[in-house]
Formats: sequence, structure tokens, C-alpha cells
Amino acid sequence: MHIYFSGIGGAGIGPLALIAHQAGFKVSGSDSQNSQYIDSLRKQGIRLHIGQTEAQIAKEHEMQPIDWIVFSSAVVIDNPNNEEMAFAKKHKIKISKRDELLNSILEQKDLKLVAIAGTHGKTTTTALAVWLLKELDIPVSYSVGAKTIFGPMGQYNPVSKYFVYECDEFDRNFLSFEPEISIITVVDWDHHDIYKTREEYKKAFRDFIDQSHKTFIFKKDADYLGIKQSKSVTVLPDNGELLEQIKLVGIHNRQNAKIAISAVADITKKPLSELAKIACKYPGSSRRFEKIANGIYSDYAHTPEEIKATMQMARELSDNIVAVYEPLTNRRQHYMREQYQEVFKGAKKVYWLPSYLAREDPNLPVLTPEELIKYLKDTDVKTSIKSPGLARIIEKHAKDGDLVICMAGGGGGSLDEWLREQFSK
Repeated sequence: MHIYFSGIGGAGIGPLALIAHQAGFKVSGSDSQNSQYIDSLRKQGIRLHIGQTEAQIAKEHEMQPIDWIVFSSAVVIDNPNNEEMAFAKKHKIKISKRDELLNSILEQKDLKLVAIAGTHGKTTTTALAVWLLKELDIPVSYSVGAKTIFGPMGQYNPVSKYFVYECDEFDRNFLSFEPEISIITVVDWDHHDIYKTREEYKKAFRDFIDQSHKTFIFKKDADYLGIKQSKSVTVLPDNGELLEQIKLVGIHNRQNAKIAISAVADITKKPLSELAKIACKYPGSSRRFEKIANGIYSDYAHTPEEIKATMQMARELSDNIVAVYEPLTNRRQHYMREQYQEVFKGAKKVYWLPSYLAREDPNLPVLTPEELIKYLKDTDVKTSIKSPGLARIIEKHAKDGDLVICMAGGGGGSLDEWLREQFSK
């Protein structure tokens, strides 16, 4: 079967394309822009191109007929008249989002789904669960939304029994699954264009839990959702002895590890203390407080809660913190601008960049950095742009002994990619 992935550079679509490739399917695809991840997929032997025109997909279809097109939600949001979708309809090619293909692979390969959902912490918790299983020499297939040093973003193991999946709530994707085990990290209203009210967002998570055979969730999030302990729901204390055994930097990382350990213990029947020792050796993942150069780090934080967690982690390492922040999408800023206030508490200096634009509502005016920073309280903040000047400023701060944490959630062309171009050797 020939499966074509439209939007193959996305954090959800790309790993699935790699999994399909490893599972024996013919895989090809496209994206609207190049990125470092696109390059890594090419190196894995996946044929893809930049641009999403009818001519390009027609050429691919002519080389080998396409049986199934899997598209990223962003593809049709960015362009409702997408030429690849029109081509597929014209030639009666099966079209679906990633959830239908993944469910098909799970069924064909008889895999039990371990789904990690939540507003924050999904990627780290997914990677931690995979790390624990790999260190125990338990075969595992998985999809995680970031690069790790212990494996690619997506991997299919033909002898695995479990599939560990970063299960995103965007576009209600997670409601397409009935996991054997679900892990709920942190729940806090997000994706306001999909979930118009906080209650609608909370209901989606309750529905997801109802669809899961077994769920692990922290008490604070269970209380937030109105979920009680039951035969199918394990409510974990927010603190406790297990958390104290985990020596990772950052409260949120220790909590992510605790809930991953609890789920993996249920699968493997290994003692919690043994798993905690393995978790302490977790090497981290890309864009999660990732060291780019001496004194310079990149983090995916792009909501007020994530920024606060990242700043807390930075404070465990240094008393001199400099933050560089690129907001993710203009539409998000219209909902969260008043929540910024003290999120950069403890920063010596903050450099605020223009928002990374993606899947925008054309009816919303683009909020400038000047309009957004006025909501900050007691913060030394300056607007800036990605430029040689900013690179020199970051370099000087690092040389002076400051810890520079750059926070960005975008993909190609984002602050994260620019940072790597400037400072990675």
C-alpha cells in the first residue's frame, strides 16, 4: 500500500510516516516548508517534496498509485482549497487524518495503545515512558513529538506488544482512540479555536478517560475535571515519596516521570523504586530545556503555565536567568495575553519577539510585541527580532555567566531553528 502524508513535517504526522515506513508500507509525502525534521525523514529513505501542488502529487501518483492520503489538520486549516486534497477526491483516493491510519496499524499489528494526553508535558512523559521500557529491554513501538538521543521520533518494533503514543487533543484527535492505558499529564484550557469554552475542553478529557480501559491522573487534574478514583481510574497524589526519589531537574519533569513510572509499573510489574532509578538517568529530548551551547538552552514552552514551569526549572540551575520568548500563534495571544503577568518572575532580562504565525484567523488583528508586553508585571522586558544583533546579545549574556533560556513553540523558521543555526556546532 502506498500512503502519502500531506504535512509530513508535523510533529504528529512525521513520526507516523516513519512508523508506516518501518511497518512495510510505501511512504511518500509533502510539506509547505523545509525543516531540520524534513531532512531527517529524507535520511530515513522517505521520498518527499516541499510544496503542495497538484502537479507534484500527480507525479508521485504516476510513479506508484497512491492508495491513502493522510493529512495534517494544519493542511486544510491553512488552505481549505488545498490542491492535494482536491487531487485525492478527483482520483477517488482514500483521505483521512492520522488517527484512522494509526488505529488501522494498531489493529493490523495487534498492539495495545498507551496514550499520553494533557495540555502540558505530553512529549516528555511519552519519551520517559519509552525510555523506561527500552531500558528494561521491553520491545516497544511509539510516536513522540520530539527527537531523543535514544531513538527516532517514531519507531515500529515488529515484536512489540505496546504502542506508546503522544495523544494530542488538538482537533479532538485523542477522541479517536480507546487506549488500553491512558496517562493524563496536566490539564489547562488550550486550543481555544477548537474548544470554545473551558468546560468544553474539560468535557473532551472526561470523554477520553471514559474511552480508556485504565487511566493514570494526578489528584489536582482529577479534581479539575471532576474525576474520582475508580477501578479504571488511578488518582495519584501530587507529591509523595516516589516524587522525592526522582532526581530530575524541574518540578514538572519530576511529576512527568512519576506518572510515567506509575503506568510502566502497571505494565511491567516492576517495583516503583527500580523504575525511579532508571528515570533519574533519563537523557532528555529535543526542545525540552535542551542545551544548544554553553549557557544557552531551547525549550518548547509557549503557554503561561509552561513558561512558569520552565522558569522554575531554570531557577534550580541558576540565579541569573535571561529569557528570549517567541509566542506561538497570534490567535493564542488573544486568549492568553492577560495571563502573562508574572510568568517570567526571576528573569534578569526578557527579550520578546514577534509571534510565530501559523493557522491564523484572518479576522484577528496581529498583536505586536509592544501590545503584549504591557501585560507583564515587574519584568525587565525589551522587544527584539531574530537578527545578528540578538545573537550577539545572547552570546554576551552566556559569556557573562547568565543562563539564557529561549522559549518557542513554532516549527520551520522559528526561534528554535534560528538558535541552532547561530550557535550549534
